[in-house]
Amino acid sequence: MYIAIAGNIGSGKTTLTRMLAQHYGWTPRFEPVDINPYLEDYYKDMSRWSFNLEVYFLKQRFRDLLEIASSPLTIIQDRSIYEGVYVFTANNRSMGNLSDRDFDTYMELFEQMTEIVRYPDLMIYLRSSVPHLVQNIQKRGRDYEQTIPIDYLQGLNKLYEEFIYKKYRGRVLTIDVNDLDFQHQTADFASIIDRIDTTLFGLFPE
Repeated sequence: MYIAIAGNIGSGKTTLTRMLAQHYGWTPRFEPVDINPYLEDYYKDMSRWSFNLEVYFLKQRFRDLLEIASSPLTIIQDRSIYEGVYVFTANNRSMGNLSDRDFDTYMELFEQMTEIVRYPDLMIYLRSSVPHLVQNIQKRGRDYEQTIPIDYLQGLNKLYEEFIYKKYRGRVLTIDVNDLDFQHQTADFASIIDRIDTTLFGLFPE
């Protein structure tokens, strides 16, 4: 079985991935730690290097999908290839860093890749307001995140909504995390477990 966790920066994806992996005995899979060789050039000249950067990320995530598909284990993944494409690459395009020609070529490559792999059995979407994201980002105190503009988070949130409800064709469980503290409140985490159990194993799945 293959489970994916989706959500904006600060929504709690990585924390929930770890907690669910521990609870169910699933194998967690996080984004590759390999340094993208185009990253330094990208920050110097985004319009010149965006296509190279995004194709490299796509290649890494496709490799992950192939490994997940061949694994006998139940995998839970923090951020899938789908949101990498429909949210973050789409955002790069909306910022003017990818031309229509490059974006169309990239999307054709992505669509050909995903024809030979399957969707996750379940995608868990952590839906969060921007104020909640900002609060979480401030709490965890990563220096490089403290300067993320509010409008950047708002733009990503809009793309997430479009991705989940208009573009993604797989099975989705949406969890509104605005009033949850599943990391510290046992009842909040238990409520998420109940919904996952019902969706995956219940007689009347969501």
